[in-house]
Amino acid sequence: MGRLIDGKTSQNASYGNSIAIPILVVDAPELFGQIGLNTAGVGATPRVQLKGTIALQLPLALLGITITVVRGTAPTDPLVYSLNSTFELSITTAQILTFSADDYNPPIPDDGLLVYTAFVSSNLLGTIRVGPENFDGILISE
Repeated sequence: MGRLIDGKTSQNASYGNSIAIPILVVDAPELFGQIGLNTAGVGATPRVQLKGTIALQLPLALLGITITVVRGTAPTDPLVYSLNSTFELSITTAQILTFSADDYNPPIPDDGLLVYTAFVSSNLLGTIRVGPENFDGILISE
């Protein structure tokens, strides 16, 4: 039976239309969530369960969105999850994207902190992050 080792939440925006953060560079990952899970007491077969939500808006265009989650802090760190989707967004309505990801048996760092970072990128300028935005995870082991 698994037991909970740690859980963390990164909450950037709690409500819809509570932020207005433009994506400024095409196809460049922008951080929208980061957590660090404490590994003290971790046993055999660690597992990390991750989930997140981000809402985006763009005036009347076909939009390609990429969400990536890495184990670490940089977009080039080991990839845990990737979602590539195309959406037609509206100036009046936000598109809410949710995801769930797992990292089975990740290497436990010497410093005891297992860091995960969520990024979003868009293929069009003018994409706006409008909220809600959150990213959270739990570490479970035997």
